[in-house]
Amino acid sequence: MPPAVDSTPVPPRGRRVRETIAQLRQRIMDGEWPVGGRIPTEPQLVETLGVGRNTVREAVRALAHAGVLECRQGSGTYVLSTDELAPVMARRLTDDRMNEVIEVRRAFEVEAARLAARRRTPEDLTALDDALAAREAAWRGGRVAEFVAADAALHTAVVAAAHNAMLAELYASIGTAMRSTLTQAMGDALTPDRHVDHARLVAAVRAGDPELAAREAGAFLEPPPGA
Repeated sequence: MPPAVDSTPVPPRGRRVRETIAQLRQRIMDGEWPVGGRIPTEPQLVETLGVGRNTVREAVRALAHAGVLECRQGSGTYVLSTDELAPVMARRLTDDRMNEVIEVRRAFEVEAARLAARRRTPEDLTALDDALAAREAAWRGGRVAEFVAADAALHTAVVAAAHNAMLAELYASIGTAMRSTLTQAMGDALTPDRHVDHARLVAAVRAGDPELAAREAGAFLEPPPGA
């Protein structure tokens, strides 16, 4: 009897590379390899992913070219971003484009608030309450950087409550730009005239009122007169 022949098709090289890129990207998106952290070595990736060295090398090179990974000679490969859009947005961010960033934020956040009011779960509401409390505590603490991070976390929680994966990914890509506009608006100190109450936004989402939530989300992102 002739020996059995393995008839499992071997995917073309280009397809193997694309699949490997997708696997690497998914692990980054899932937080297995956080931003700033080092990913496993090439031999470890070969063993984990079950592909050849050249395939791993090409996949890593592609993600490095996209700005997601950074290869540091003698140190390893590190995660720079969770997706390809964030580095592009960071490169495009300049002081004279801050109004554009605010307009993009408004487009995302108004629709996210509307969807969140329709789709929020009990877990989402808990996350929103926690984020709002952390934001207020950061404000009382008077530290600009801490407040900016807490404010961004609250808005991200609203977007997460919309339960639209594509919207969440696009919103994440402007994270750096969003924090930069808020840091610029706050200046060197947290003064009372710069405080914006977000409790009404969270309350509108909790009440399940899409239009009120949308109005609250857009109210503090109105462009200045004449803009």
